[in-house]
Amino acid sequence: MSDWRDNIRKTEPYVPGEQPQEGNIIKLNTNENPYPPAPAVAKLAAGIDTDRLRLYPDPDVRLLSAELARYHGVRDEQVFVGVGSDDVLAMSFLTFFNSDVPILFPDITYSFYIVWAGLFGIPCRMPAVKEDYSIDINDYMQENGGIVIANPNAPTSLYEPVENIEKIVKANQGSVVIIDEAYIDFGGESALKLIDTYDNILIVRTFSKSRSMAGMRIGYAIGNEELICALKGVKLSYNSYTMNMPSIILGTESVKDEAYFKATTDKIIKTRERITGELRDVGFKVLDSHTNFLFISHKDVPALKIFEELKKQKIYVRYFNKPRLDNYLRVTVGTDEEMDEFMKVLRDIIM
Repeated sequence: MSDWRDNIRKTEPYVPGEQPQEGNIIKLNTNENPYPPAPAVAKLAAGIDTDRLRLYPDPDVRLLSAELARYHGVRDEQVFVGVGSDDVLAMSFLTFFNSDVPILFPDITYSFYIVWAGLFGIPCRMPAVKEDYSIDINDYMQENGGIVIANPNAPTSLYEPVENIEKIVKANQGSVVIIDEAYIDFGGESALKLIDTYDNILIVRTFSKSRSMAGMRIGYAIGNEELICALKGVKLSYNSYTMNMPSIILGTESVKDEAYFKATTDKIIKTRERITGELRDVGFKVLDSHTNFLFISHKDVPALKIFEELKKQKIYVRYFNKPRLDNYLRVTVGTDEEMDEFMKVLRDIIM
């Protein structure tokens, strides 16, 4: 007699960064933006008509998708909105990766990719990044059922020039190439311009990093109309009302304030460059970041020791207990005040 436990889908889940509930901490472990959303977002949030919460939200998210289309200079039909970029990426895996040929993504990248591949039964192959943690574009010139490239990559913070991304897309026009641009607003050129030339590229973005709205769970994809139509078809077959009404309204307002958006990202970039120099001055190897975080390793002190000592002082950074990563820490760029305190404690640890 069979047991119901035999029919449970077994997965190795994604492990997010620690979310400490205590107060008086410096949280540099989950790449959130240290600054608040655009001022108009807070003003509008206070005036949301709560009576509208009894109604279902627009399943097509037309208010927000139209504003994103305007912002990026594309047609409404080229935009898909989901509940954070994780939702958009998961829907994309489910929609586009349905062959028996393995999909490709780097062995060191966003660790949710391998989770979705396992969850949806998608065969995958993970070409190893090079010794300097950059990808070898020649690894993506082989037969595949799809490709996923995070650019800039996580947790390494490295950026791949658009001309290299185009070579991958051009060489693989028989499969969908997803470019995960969660951190593109902190440096580098977007591959968005390629969507008019190639019908097999999908660009995925998030509001969680540069727009300071991780708690609202807003992500989106831009691509040709056929790709977006296919994504919407899968979404409507799974869950029609995924994006809640406050997220639609407040996300739309966030996109409108370009000046605040630029000022905030510029501030983070400036802090990132300053702290990069200070870390190198005290013996850290710091990869050249195009993100809102730093990937660092000290020449003498093990990463695990630094991680544990920082935590004792209520400073949280990310440690990965994995091959090739276990002597590195990923450090989110916080406010100048937070980073100054981080550096003060860090110097005491390594000296």
